[in-house]
Amino acid sequence: MNALSTLTLAILMAAASPFALAQDGAHAGHGAHGPHAAGHEAPAAAALTEGEVKKIDKEAGKITLRHGEIKNLNMAPMTMVLRVKAPAMLDGVQVGDQVRFAAERMNGAVTIVHMQKAQ
Repeated sequence: MNALSTLTLAILMAAASPFALAQDGAHAGHGAHGPHAAGHEAPAAAALTEGEVKKIDKEAGKITLRHGEIKNLNMAPMTMVLRVKAPAMLDGVQVGDQVRFAAERMNGAVTIVHMQKAQ
């Protein structure tokens, strides 16, 4: 390689480095290294949002909750219908129960990925 080719290659590699690092950071929680990779552990208690069950629709796999702020989704407190990731999540709750839950956007819908009765 001549000196001009070596210099050009060095400049291109230096310019590409910040983009590669940004991609690593942007995808830090995805894949085999993310928090849900191995055993689908429950989120930390601090990450859970409190709510009150207002309505349950087991056939549709939906629950209506009056909930506090869902911080990871930048969602203000409100009452809304949410999907559940697994319909079996609805078996352990009934209208009037206080719950703690974690929600994520899945296929364009806010979906509960973990839910437990509040103690």
